[in-house]
Amino acid sequence: MKTQYFPAGERGVKDIGWLKSNFFFSFSDFCHPMRSAFGTLLAFNDDVVAAGKGFGIHPHMNMEIISVLLKGKMNHKDTLGYSTKIEAGGVQIMSAGEGLRHEEYNVGEGNVNFLQIWIQPKLQNITPRYQQRSFPRNKRKNRLTTIVSSEEGQEHCWINQNSRLTLGYYDLPGSVPYTLQPLNKCLFIFLIEGTLKVNNQVLHPRDAMGIWEASEISLQHGEETEFLIIETPINQK
Repeated sequence: MKTQYFPAGERGVKDIGWLKSNFFFSFSDFCHPMRSAFGTLLAFNDDVVAAGKGFGIHPHMNMEIISVLLKGKMNHKDTLGYSTKIEAGGVQIMSAGEGLRHEEYNVGEGNVNFLQIWIQPKLQNITPRYQQRSFPRNKRKNRLTTIVSSEEGQEHCWINQNSRLTLGYYDLPGSVPYTLQPLNKCLFIFLIEGTLKVNNQVLHPRDAMGIWEASEISLQHGEETEFLIIETPINQK
């Protein structure tokens, strides 16, 4: 097993008032020559958006774009005809494919906090698609919950890549095993809150760890701990 520790304090920062972002990888005007990506995971941004503010309509192509809403309420409108709202516990994915345009704004009373995740697609120039699912914390307590998968299904969002995203929330201390799918060679673990120990490395809130050359790991968690696991190939397939 090989690992890389990503401390929260070493993330890139962008603060333009209404938007506060923290970047693990090079994004926007943050450039880190040693952190351009982790396998096919190209972006992992921890964003806070002020009430009434957001991202005006803009284009995307050939990217799998996932939003995991941790706090607040946000809308989504796109050129595919979707007009939806997503609240805490909600997950949405856009397979941008041959191209689409979308906008999203904070439509709640307080700040929105969401994770913006970009993954390189498996197939290029596919027909664009949008999908949304809800995963309330009280319905996934003390277990791992798949929120995005390469396999289509009604219980999670589908991604155009051999990837899997999993949320874990535990209210009592313990440990949980995790087995990687054979096609996936990278694991990126992000601690949302609480405490987590992976391969003797203690993670603090908003820290992350990358793992490769492993088939199974054990996650030791504290009480009231929530984390996100991204499992993805090293290279586009």
